[in-house]
Parts: sequence; C-alpha cells; structure tokens
Amino acid sequence: MTTTVAVATAVPAHEARPAVLARPTFLGILRGEWIKLLSLRSTWWTLAATVLLMTGVSLAVAASLDTVAADPATGPGLAALTGAEVVSGGFQLGMLTIAVLGALLMTGEFSTGMIRSTLAAVPTRTPVLAAKAIAVAAVTAAVVALGTAVSYTVTMPLLAPHGMVPALDELRTWQVFGGTLYFLVAAALFSLGVGTLLRSSAGAITVALTVLLLLPSFLVFVTLDWVETAVEYLPLPASGAFLGGGEDSLSAVGDGLTPATGLLVVAAYAVVPLVAGAAALRRRDA
Repeated sequence: MTTTVAVATAVPAHEARPAVLARPTFLGILRGEWIKLLSLRSTWWTLAATVLLMTGVSLAVAASLDTVAADPATGPGLAALTGAEVVSGGFQLGMLTIAVLGALLMTGEFSTGMIRSTLAAVPTRTPVLAAKAIAVAAVTAAVVALGTAVSYTVTMPLLAPHGMVPALDELRTWQVFGGTLYFLVAAALFSLGVGTLLRSSAGAITVALTVLLLLPSFLVFVTLDWVETAVEYLPLPASGAFLGGGEDSLSAVGDGLTPATGLLVVAAYAVVPLVAGAAALRRRDA
C-alpha cells in the first residue's frame, strides 16, 4: 500500500512595510485654513462689523451733503468730492476690523496652542502662512466688495439730488472702488505678517492699528519737513495718493506721491511683514 503524504507549503507572510507619511498638498493646506477661518464665530462677527462700519460712515457722509452744500464756508468744496469717495468713505473704519481679523488669524493659533498641530502637519511651515494669506485676502476682498455694493445702494437716493451717483462706466469710479479693496486687502496681509512676527494678539493689533491709522493722524500735526515726507510713505497717506481727490476730498492725503508710487508703497507694507514672518516662522520653535 502506498501512502501519499501531503506536504503543506507554508507561504511566508508579507513583510510589513514601514508607514509612509503623506505630505499634505498646498490645496489641502489651503482648504484647512479656509475651514478654520470660516468656522470661527469671531470671523463672521468681524466681517459683519466691517460691512456695517463701511455702510454706516458712507450713509452718514451722504446724509450730511445737504448741510455741507448750504454752508457758505464748505459748500464750494463739495465740488471736489466725488460720489465714489462718499460710497467708499467708510474704508478707514472698516480697516480697524480687517486688521484685527488678519492679526487674529495667526495669533489665535499661538494663544490656543493649535499652531503646534498645524506646524507638525506641515513641517515646512511656509505653506501655512501662504495659505492663511490667500484665505484672508479672499475673504477681505469679498466683504469689501459686499460693503461697497451695500453702501452704493443705500447712499444712491441721497447722492442723486446732488448729481453725485457714481457712474459705473467711469474709470474714476473703479479707481476709487478698486483702490479701496486693494488697500484693505493689503491691511489684512500687513496685520497677518505682524501677527506672525509678534505672536501676540494684543501686540499685533496695537502695532497694526498704530501704523495703519494712528500714526498718520498724529504725525500730520508735526510741521518738520522730514516728518511730513515720512508721513507720505505710511499706508494710509500712500493709499490716498491713488484714491486722489484733491484737498477737500475724503482722501486728501498722500498728494506728495504719484498714484503708481502709492500702490507700490502699500504693496510693500503687505509683502515685507509676510516675508519677515515666514522667515521667523521657519526659525522659531512653536
């Protein structure tokens, strides 16, 4: 009798492969920053306040036109004021809330410690700041466009009797509207860069508002030649160089610079703090 013996061949198990950490793509980082920005209740309150401030100031200026026109001392100066400047006249107050939003986008993560998780997921770090910059710029542009549209709508009945309704087919109208949007986006990026450098919400907001708004208001009373020259290169006067309008206009600052120079100066205030912030973010521990 022949006995057949079946020999089982053991199949070696596959060797376990080491886990490979997936590197996040920039689109993934951007999506994450977008979600973080829009999921905060403070973001929506800040954006709503921006629209209300822009609209409220524009409406107040438009409502005062009858009084200004009837005053012999100020009536002639009304001719230098354009309807587009009235509509966008609240951008300086809107800048307050936009600056706070830009600063808190970075300093908020440092204060809560969330920045450690963020940087652990993105070790190169610079894409995090770039994604935050894109997110805050997009949100700022959207809210400024909305604020301008609302201001245009509510002030139109008050501007019409004075023939000051901004014509949407005129270059001057879009120069003012576009310049306002450009400046507020630059203000948000400036605050984001300062927040990245200082890591402190109070410190970043104080520095941002001082440079963006307070310094031009205080230094305008100093009559030294070099101070007057230096003031022209602050963000608010530089924006006035592009917005223009003459000495009686709402944007009667920055007349010492050309419009092109004003644009470049404002761009520098947005770019330089971001570059410095990116360098600091890569060097420092979270």
